[in-house]
Amino acid sequence: MEEQERWARESLREIALEGIRERRRARRWGIFFKLTILAYLVGVLVLALPQLRMPDPTAEGPHTGVVDLEGAIAADSPAAADRIIRGLEAAFAAEGTAGVMLRINSPGGSPVQARRIYAAMERLRAEHPDIPLYAVAGDMAASGGYYVAAGADRIFADPASLVGSIGVIMGGFGYTEAMEKVGVERRLYTAGRNKAMLDPFSESDPAVESHVSAMLDEIHEQFIDAVRNGRGDRLAEDEELFSGLIWTGERALALGLVDELATPEHVAAEVIGTERTIDYTPRGGLIERITRQLGRTAAAVLERLARPSAEW
Repeated sequence: MEEQERWARESLREIALEGIRERRRARRWGIFFKLTILAYLVGVLVLALPQLRMPDPTAEGPHTGVVDLEGAIAADSPAAADRIIRGLEAAFAAEGTAGVMLRINSPGGSPVQARRIYAAMERLRAEHPDIPLYAVAGDMAASGGYYVAAGADRIFADPASLVGSIGVIMGGFGYTEAMEKVGVERRLYTAGRNKAMLDPFSESDPAVESHVSAMLDEIHEQFIDAVRNGRGDRLAEDEELFSGLIWTGERALALGLVDELATPEHVAAEVIGTERTIDYTPRGGLIERITRQLGRTAAAVLERLARPSAEW
């Protein structure tokens, strides 16, 4: 009996010790994984630091001032008018600026924001007639992105850049038939006969459609006027020019939408005359820039994992 009790105690002790050892192993693995993730994040940050570091705009000597317009043009985006205009003003005001290059990679966005940037470009060109302002299209300078580009002295693009889309769009959905099928009754109260004219749960009104179409035509004409004012007689006589179509940089050159097929490096070194560049794009606070860079890195890694095939 005594032997059995001793065996039982030893067994329970071993079980308890094994549980403790297992918890220790789990804790060590947890610490290991946390340290691995921390090391990865630190590595990403170290790789990102050269891109996060702001160049010294007070450096002496001639240089090309660069401002990046990246993404959708909207009031709450990195391509907001306030931010882009601030960068352009800093580039023009800096001592030693031989020319300013606005690098555009945007599908468009707010007509108001694009118009504000365009107007600022016109003003800065008038205030600094000795400093040329060039727009260089990246993957895309379309719609509002091209609206902005038209405010430059000259426009450059890659042969494969997507350029144009000189048009205006407004979209929505209509759910009236779906509501009837599921037995939903719409109850909407307004003051003003047309206050709910864009309500997707109400029947479409021909008078409202005509009004919206007239608004879009008016904004389209403003867009066309800006392009004609910026490009002048360089534009080809083509009835499709302002139809909303988008073209490659090579075709845009033939239509007069761009002046030359060239890279940003070529524009800085050969057109402006100094390959030394200083980036005046406002980047936001350090935390914001770090967060954005980490997000871009993570997105790039996930995209590459999801797309194993080769690219052109």
